[in-house]
Amino acid sequence: MVSALSFKGDKKTKKRKRVDVVDKFADVGESSSKGKEVAVKDETGTETGPIDDDSWVTAEAAGDLVGPVIFVLPSDTPSCIACDTTGKVFASPLENVIDGDPATAEPHDVRQVWVANRVVGTEHFTFKGHHGRYLGCDKYGILSANTEAVSPLETLNCIPTAETPGTFQIQTLRDTFVTMKPSSSSKANALPELRGDGESVTFNTTLRIRMQAQFKPKLKASKAEKAREKISRKELEEAVGRRLEDDEVRKLKKARREGDYHEALLLIKVKNKHDKYS
Repeated sequence: MVSALSFKGDKKTKKRKRVDVVDKFADVGESSSKGKEVAVKDETGTETGPIDDDSWVTAEAAGDLVGPVIFVLPSDTPSCIACDTTGKVFASPLENVIDGDPATAEPHDVRQVWVANRVVGTEHFTFKGHHGRYLGCDKYGILSANTEAVSPLETLNCIPTAETPGTFQIQTLRDTFVTMKPSSSSKANALPELRGDGESVTFNTTLRIRMQAQFKPKLKASKAEKAREKISRKELEEAVGRRLEDDEVRKLKKARREGDYHEALLLIKVKNKHDKYS
């Protein structure tokens, strides 16, 4: 096998560790398959190709939140909210971050991933951990993930931060906020402690939420739209039943983009019949 050329002094790039989210969370959103691809179908029901984007993007609005997410903390050492199998919630260091930029963060450990779901009929959310239990906050401000049932303690609001696009305030139903506090440890690069009793919006309560691109509504819609728009000259000629002129191909492709493809196709077919019998 031939490897890429390398030269003395070149920076070595470290490959990101990937966590196979769909394998770990079989009931995520609308994708129950084991793969990372979401099939797109056109108006005729024909599959036009998959949305195979398993990269992570920043959630921009509460309406984006569905499926696997990570909560990136505003800590000096890049970290996020995680939990273990006992339900203990803690700050976990992030390895998949480019140049320390939280807007590039991706999980490398399934304990860092939560599945977001909106509570039916409300603007509230629940977040389920890798072990099937929900993130919650008790009346003392202690965060945990040790219950399989959803109560007000496991029901949270996600409020976009107006001053910092792409970030949120995670609010409990007691109107307190999830916040980080300096670690009591004297160790260098000690990770912050997490609480749910922040009384006001501060830098420490401002979290970035990252999510899988394939679940983001805007991206899914734009990819589906692009898949619908994509059609070859051969397919157009098969639909019409004859060879097409360049301007006819352009008209049909434009009509497909603008949503009146079938009408344009019919007009060309009718013109074809008129030309045949004239």
